[in-house]
Amino acid sequence: MTPNSDFNPPHPPNAWYLAVALPVPLRRLFDYLSPIPIKPGEESDLIGRRTEVSFRSQTLVGVIVSCHQTPTIDPSRIKPANAILDAQPIIPAELLKLCGWASNYYQHPFGETLHAALPQRLRQGKAEQAEATVWALTIEAKGLPHDALKRAKKQQQIFQHLLQHNQLTQDKASGLGFSNSVLASMQKKGLLEKKCATDVPPKITSSTDTLLKEAPLSLTDEQQAAIDHLRYHQFNTYLLEGATGSGKTEIYLQVVARVLQAQQQALILIPEIGLSPQTVMRFRRRFNCEIAELHSNISEVKRTQSWLAARDGRARIVIGTRLASLTPIKNLGVIIIDEEHDLSYKQQDNLRYSARDLSIFRASNVKIPIILGSATPSLETLHNALQGRYQHLRLTKRAGKAQPPRIRIVDLRQQTLSAGLSNQAVEALGATLNNGHQAIVFINRRGYAPTLLCHQCGWVAECRNCDAHMTLHRSPLHLHCHHCDSQQPVRRRCPSCNSDDINPKGLGTEQTELWLNERFPSTPILRVDKDSTQRKNALSNTLKQVAEGAPCILIGTQMLAKGHHLPNIALVIIVDCDQGLLSSDFRGPERMGQLIVQVAGRAGRESIPGQVLIQSHTPDHPLLQFLLTKGYHQYAREILKERQVTGLPPFGFTALFRAESKRANNAIEFLQMVANTFNQLAPASKHLRYLGPVPARMEKLNERYRYQFQLTASSRKGLQEILKKGLEHIDQHALAKRTRWSIDVDALES
Repeated sequence: MTPNSDFNPPHPPNAWYLAVALPVPLRRLFDYLSPIPIKPGEESDLIGRRTEVSFRSQTLVGVIVSCHQTPTIDPSRIKPANAILDAQPIIPAELLKLCGWASNYYQHPFGETLHAALPQRLRQGKAEQAEATVWALTIEAKGLPHDALKRAKKQQQIFQHLLQHNQLTQDKASGLGFSNSVLASMQKKGLLEKKCATDVPPKITSSTDTLLKEAPLSLTDEQQAAIDHLRYHQFNTYLLEGATGSGKTEIYLQVVARVLQAQQQALILIPEIGLSPQTVMRFRRRFNCEIAELHSNISEVKRTQSWLAARDGRARIVIGTRLASLTPIKNLGVIIIDEEHDLSYKQQDNLRYSARDLSIFRASNVKIPIILGSATPSLETLHNALQGRYQHLRLTKRAGKAQPPRIRIVDLRQQTLSAGLSNQAVEALGATLNNGHQAIVFINRRGYAPTLLCHQCGWVAECRNCDAHMTLHRSPLHLHCHHCDSQQPVRRRCPSCNSDDINPKGLGTEQTELWLNERFPSTPILRVDKDSTQRKNALSNTLKQVAEGAPCILIGTQMLAKGHHLPNIALVIIVDCDQGLLSSDFRGPERMGQLIVQVAGRAGRESIPGQVLIQSHTPDHPLLQFLLTKGYHQYAREILKERQVTGLPPFGFTALFRAESKRANNAIEFLQMVANTFNQLAPASKHLRYLGPVPARMEKLNERYRYQFQLTASSRKGLQEILKKGLEHIDQHALAKRTRWSIDVDALES
C-alpha cells in the first residue's frame, strides 16, 4: 500500500488482498492485490509465503500475514503484488506467532522482525531449495544384499548408513569421514545419486540401539535427581544451576535422547560461536542423526540448508547461537540454553531481543520444557527460580573424581609485576609446566596496552571519532579503536610537546604473551582473543592443540570463560579482578562474580587438581571476600537484596530510548520530546520512573553523539502499556523522522 500516481483500474468485487509484512521501519502491514486467483477457503494457504512487491521506488520481499477481501484504504491506491515466490508457506504458523510476540514485546516493526528470522538468501527472494541436496541410494543399489560392498570398507559403511537413514548430507558425510572421492566413485558405479532433500525423507526411529552411537555416562545422584524431576510434553522452565564441571552437558545429552526417542527435535543454544565445534562434536559423538548448525560463522548457503532442514524435520538436533532461537522447527520437543546468564544472548542492534526470554515464550507456546543451564545464573533467572516461577535444579558437586579448585587471592599492593604477573603467579606457572600440565592466564583486555601516553605532558592517544583511547597493538604495530574500528600509525613524538618519551600504559593480552614467550621459550604460548581468532577455524585449531594435553599456557579474554572443557588445565590466573569491583554499572558486581567463577571453573575439571590465583589491589573488598567464602549462589542472593531496595531489575522493568546524531542537540531534542510525551501520558510516580535525556556511557561513538532516556516501571505489563501509548505519538512526530533512534526493552545497561 503506497502512494501511486499511476491509474489503477477498479478491482473486481471478489478481489483478494494480501496483508504483507515488509522489512521497513514502519509499525504496520501493507495491502497488495493478490497476483493469483484465490478460491474461498484457500486463503490461509498463502499465509507465511514470501511475495515480491513494489514499495515506493524499490522492489522488496515481504511475508504474507493474512488475506482479506476488505481493503484498508481506497482500492485504487492498492498495487498488485509482483509475484508470490513460494508454492508452500516458508514460515510456519508457530514461527509467525513467535515473531509477532517478539515484535510486540520489543516494540519492533513486524516486517523487520520476520526479516531477521529469515536467512539472507531467503530475504533476497531466492528459491528455498536451490542448494539443499542429499546423497541417496539408487534403485539398483537398494536391491543389493546388505554385504554387497564388503570388499570396499568405506563404500560398505556408506551403503549401510543409507540403508538405515535413507539420505546423507554433505556435512554428515564429512563428519563420518566419508570422502568426496569415495562418494563420487559410488555415483559413477550407479550406486548413489544426488536428490533434493525434501524428496528423500530421513528414516525416523525411536530405537535406542540405532539412535545412540555411544552409551550414556553413569549419572551422579544429583544428576539423576535432576533428570527425574523433568517433565516432558508440557511447559515448564527449569533452572539447572550446576557448579562448573558438575556434568550439565551429560544431562543435556540424556534429555535430548528422550526427546529424539519420542520422534521430536531438540534446540540447543550456546552463547558463542567458539563453543560450536566442541558442542556439535559432543552431540555427533553421542547421536546417530542429522544435526543442524546455525550461527554467523557459516556460509549463507549452509545456513539456509540448516534452517530448512530444521523447519522440515530432517535435522533432529539444532545447535546455534542466539539467531537459532528464531529458526522454524517442525516438531520441537525441548529447548536447552547453555550458559543462560551470558550477555551474548541479547541482541544489541536492530531487533534487540533476548534469545533466552524469546525461547521461554516459545516453549510455553508449544507446551514443551525449557532448560536454562548455568553455574552462575543471571539474577533475573535466579529470582524467578527462588519465587517458584521456575523449577530449580541444583548440582553442587563436580562429576566423577574432579574436585573444586583451590582458590587464593594474591595481594598486588607494593609488588613488582612482570607484564601484569606477580612473582607468585610466575612461580605457579613454572611449577605447573614442570608437572606437565597446562595453565590459563586471563586478561580481559585485547592488544598490547589500552593507552599510549606522553610522560612529559600527559598527552594520550585518543580516537578522533569516539570518546575513547586508542589501543596499542604490536603485531602489526598500530593504534586501534575497538569501538569504531578506526586505525592510526604509532607516533614517534608527542604531537603536543614533541617529546619522544611516549610509553604504553596498562596491560593487554599481547604484552603478556610477548613476556611469557621470553620467560618460557620452550613452551607454546597460545593467545585467544578477538584478534587472534579472526581467521576461520583459528579458535577450534587452538583448542585442538590444547586438547592434545602437552604443557602450554593459554592467554585470553572472556572467550576462554564460556563453557570450554579443557581437562588438562591445572592453573588459572586472573590477572586483575578489580575492574568489576570498581564498575559504575549496577550490573558490574553480578558480572564480576560470574566471570571469576566461570574462569576459575576451567581449572581441575578431571583428575588433575586445580589451582586459581586471583590478583587484586583490593584483596579485602567485601564483595570479593563474600564471593570466595560463600559461593556464587549466596553472593547472587545478597545482590538481589540490594536490587530489591533500589527497585532495579529484576524488581523493576526498563526500556531505554537511544538517539544519536552528528549534532548533539538533535539527539537531545528528540529525547526531550520523548520525555515530554511520557510525562504527559503518565507523570512519574513510585510505579513509573524516568531518567534523561542523559549522555550514554560513551557519549561520542564513530562521529555521532549518543544520548538516552530510560523508563523504569514496577511491572512488565505497566511498562508495555505506557510504551505502546507513547510510541503512537513518537512515531508521528517530525523529530522521529529526522533522528536515528531505537528502543531497547529489558536493556542490559542503564
